[in-house]
Amino acid sequence: MESIDSKCTELKKKYDNCFNHWYTEKFLKGEKTDDCQDLFKQYRECIDSVLSKDGLLKMVNEARPHIGSTFSENDQDSPKK
Repeated sequence: MESIDSKCTELKKKYDNCFNHWYTEKFLKGEKTDDCQDLFKQYRECIDSVLSKDGLLKMVNEARPHIGSTFSENDQDSPKK
């Protein structure tokens, strides 16, 4: 699946692959260490950059509390999938 912008797609694919491997090979076997946090942060920064450029980041951040998202504008260390 493509990302919100083509410049973020490669980061999304890398994160998705890392997450899927971590989830099946580690998390389900009891290991809780997040091996993909750095990739998630890079991907999130790319998405935030695109949303900021398009003027959408503020609107997304304002909607998050209403949809139950745990992300905040300054919280880029919490990978959710």
